[in-house]
Amino acid sequence: VQLVESGGGSVQPGGSLKLSCSASGFRFSTCAMGWFRQAPGKERELVSTVRTSGTTTYADSVKGRFTISRDNAKATLDLQMNSLQTEDTAVYYCAADCLGWGVFSYWGQGTQVTVSS
Repeated sequence: VQLVESGGGSVQPGGSLKLSCSASGFRFSTCAMGWFRQAPGKERELVSTVRTSGTTTYADSVKGRFTISRDNAKATLDLQMNSLQTEDTAVYYCAADCLGWGVFSYWGQGTQVTVSS
């Protein structure tokens, strides 16, 4: 099982970034997928999820700014992040819930997003 994130970087407040996660080694299309983030000194938090049905959820802090999407044919998960704020600075992780119990058991290594002027 492998989840590899890409697309992180540094951006000024108000800017945009698109994160991508490439999955392999498991049946991507049968798993709910999610993006999490962890800022320095803070606990990891759920940012967004997308179920196999395509249903999405978002943390209140990112609603209207972030968009999650999945491509089952390519086994990829994306997170389009717009209107970035300094509070969005964190390491972002891609994760998979393949048991359907709301437990994300597969994790990527993370990609750093820094929002700073």
